[in-house]
Amino acid sequence: MIIDCHCHAGEGDGFTGPWDTAAPIDRYLARARRAGITHTVVFSAFHSDYAAANRRVAEIVATLPERLIGFAFVNPRADAGRVAALVARSVRAGFVGLKVHQHDGRITREVCDAARRHDLPVLYDVMGEVTTIALVAREYPEVSFIVPHLGSFADDYRAQVALIDLMVRLPNVFADTAGVRRFDLLEEAVARAGAHKLLFGSDGPWLHPGVELAKIRELGLRPEAERKVLGGNLVRLIGRRAARLGRPAAAVIPVAGRDAAAAPGR
Repeated sequence: MIIDCHCHAGEGDGFTGPWDTAAPIDRYLARARRAGITHTVVFSAFHSDYAAANRRVAEIVATLPERLIGFAFVNPRADAGRVAALVARSVRAGFVGLKVHQHDGRITREVCDAARRHDLPVLYDVMGEVTTIALVAREYPEVSFIVPHLGSFADDYRAQVALIDLMVRLPNVFADTAGVRRFDLLEEAVARAGAHKLLFGSDGPWLHPGVELAKIRELGLRPEAERKVLGGNLVRLIGRRAARLGRPAAAVIPVAGRDAAAAPGR
């Protein structure tokens, strides 16, 4: 089992770039299958109405329930005052995590309260503002925060090093590997924080999942550690909700179809 914890799907409505226009995943899925990726976490591209965007993602997940896992996108500013209802609807629709992006607004207590209430991990892109994670993770120790791009898609070295420090010190701070170009920092993250704090992600469909997966392979981890990065950590984080419902953690992961199980490159 290999899980990509970071992929966009559906349509945006901002039209400033691919990130808020469209995230078609057909090509991504073909690339993922060739790379041996069996499951993928999907969430919307940037959108002005995440309630609608999340419904579209739910429809996409329903077309491939054996491969896709839904996270609900939340805008801390635009959705203020209705986050609890939005998240509750998303949970009923089968979503098992939240996505928040600093581009939309800094994360709020309203978002964190909803995540805590439903035992949902939060994939929170801080855009290099790592101090926010230091504050919010201490305020909400029950919530798991996964920081994409090791803290900075823009390759802010100081932000990424600072995030590694937080991964070492705070048990509920994790990072994904999507788009991280400084390979030495991925090595440092594993060496200092441990493989249990890092999750494989690609930032598909715009980045190639096979290329991103190759970086994990090149870390040369022991098999048990590599299994954690390539899916075990995500299963553990999203499994908290399943545990509360009296189900095994693996129950939140769809059973991969025959084609996924037979995919090469594993």
